[in-house]
Amino acid sequence: MMLSLPVDKPLFLLFLAFSQVVFILILYRHGASSLLQGFLISPQDSWDYSKTHNVYTNLSAFTLHSDGKMTHCPLKSPILVGPITVVFTKLPSERGIVKKNPYVQSGGQYKPPHCLAHYKSAIIIPHRNRELHLRYLLYYLHPFLQRQQLQYRIYLIHQAGNGTFNRAKLLNVGVKEALKNEDWDCLIMHDVDLIPENDYNLYICDNRYPKHMSSAMDKFEYSLPYWSYFGGVSALTPGQYLRMNGFPNTYWGWGGEDDDIFMRIQLAGMAVSRTPLNLGHYKMVVHNRDKGNQANKKRFTLLKRTKRIWKQDGMNSLDFQLISIEEAKLYTNITVDIGDTPILPPEKSKETWTFL
Repeated sequence: MMLSLPVDKPLFLLFLAFSQVVFILILYRHGASSLLQGFLISPQDSWDYSKTHNVYTNLSAFTLHSDGKMTHCPLKSPILVGPITVVFTKLPSERGIVKKNPYVQSGGQYKPPHCLAHYKSAIIIPHRNRELHLRYLLYYLHPFLQRQQLQYRIYLIHQAGNGTFNRAKLLNVGVKEALKNEDWDCLIMHDVDLIPENDYNLYICDNRYPKHMSSAMDKFEYSLPYWSYFGGVSALTPGQYLRMNGFPNTYWGWGGEDDDIFMRIQLAGMAVSRTPLNLGHYKMVVHNRDKGNQANKKRFTLLKRTKRIWKQDGMNSLDFQLISIEEAKLYTNITVDIGDTPILPPEKSKETWTFL
């Protein structure tokens, strides 16, 4: 005997639609990362951020194996400490950062000296005229990643010239160049002015969905500014990145590209994995809007076109001129000319986008 559902009744259809919306919101809010097991799971539901640790705690525990034989690192690093003390009262010198990170190799490369890393992550940072912010980030991020026992490399993608800044296009360049060096498990897109505050926020990817990591920034009082926000720090596997055709190349100036990226994720048939708010704490280096990164007045017009052109605007249309690659001690500096702001043609379509 088959059970017959009253699908012809409006109340039942309304209830069914409401249930689907609730399910999607629950999945979105918790993210696929909440389904991961083992060392991916935060050890506690809440953190006391009034009790923090120095970011260089436990690094002295690293020792080289004298017999030359190494086993894999434990799935869960035994030297994580949780909340990190992040202050901006004293600017560290680059020489001082190098001295405090003796195992970091030329180009900002690192492998655990005492065990074989399970995971390889490329940290990609779009940059121009942010040297102060960069030094703070390098001071905190290198030991942060080392305690997670990752193999990693930090790429600085420097936009040459004085033209309008294009964050998303620089990230596309970073992905293209980073994948020439290594078969990375994860690509971390990282704003230069954001410092992570909890080392259980692991810089690895969710293999199911793109992961938004900076879910709780002090700038927004440690909450999401809006539910579809995907800015700051995010993690994508190379496969996920290429599936959505990378990031858009057409957003010049501040604003809009994060919303475009969120839409691309959905258009490519994926969802967003969100780091829980109690874990995704980041502190921003306070600064004014820098010259050449004015608000993008065309961002709303561009967003209307995303559904139509995302397959043509991205990694498959990336054009740039590689000027130089320099392996500094703490990072690989890739300087590129990405061109000038193009003239946007008039909008002909009245297409609109509704978030799922």
